[in-house]
Amino acid sequence: MGSSWKIDGTYFETCNCDAACPCVFLSSPDDDDCTVLVGWHIDGGHFDAIDLKGLNAAMAVHAPGHMAEVPWQAALYVDSRGDAGQQDALSKIFSGQAGGVPGVLASHVGDFLGIKSVEIAYQGSGKTRSLSIPGIATAEIEAIEGQGGGDTTISGHPLAITPGNPVVVARSKRLSYTDHGMSWEISRKNGFYSPFTYQG
Repeated sequence: MGSSWKIDGTYFETCNCDAACPCVFLSSPDDDDCTVLVGWHIDGGHFDAIDLKGLNAAMAVHAPGHMAEVPWQAALYVDSRGDAGQQDALSKIFSGQAGGVPGVLASHVGDFLGIKSVEIAYQGSGKTRSLSIPGIATAEIEAIEGQGGGDTTISGHPLAITPGNPVVVARSKRLSYTDHGMSWEISRKNGFYSPFTYQG
């Protein structure tokens, strides 16, 4: 019998495409490839009897072309504040081994670069989201102001990290990433954020 798990919280991503990213509509990326950093913060949840509340995870993805047509490279980072059991649970969930939405995302990965236990600082306040992994990644996005000062949102898009949740469209203040032979330094590009619920 497989593990019973469910987590919910907030997520954000930022990539090298202009806002709003065409990849979520199954169009080609702006620069012929896509580099994206994704972060998750777990507000509550469990993996079997293991409590995952308050922990974070992140993933760096490179797709050398149309994201729905080419295999991705991906590297996973799990929160070093978790104990061995919690880190193992995060690894199984976000690598896709435990199924659910992360399992669907993992089906696009052709070259999995591995998992690292790292310090992950995730912050969300108002219309901004940020993530920091010392020596590896820094990202910050801010929502684009929509009509009447409200959020600009997209829902029902076919390539979604958080199916069933509209995403708020944002723009990056910064995306910096260096690991696994990849180095990105990007600003004023696309971002999204929303709640998420995953289960398996």
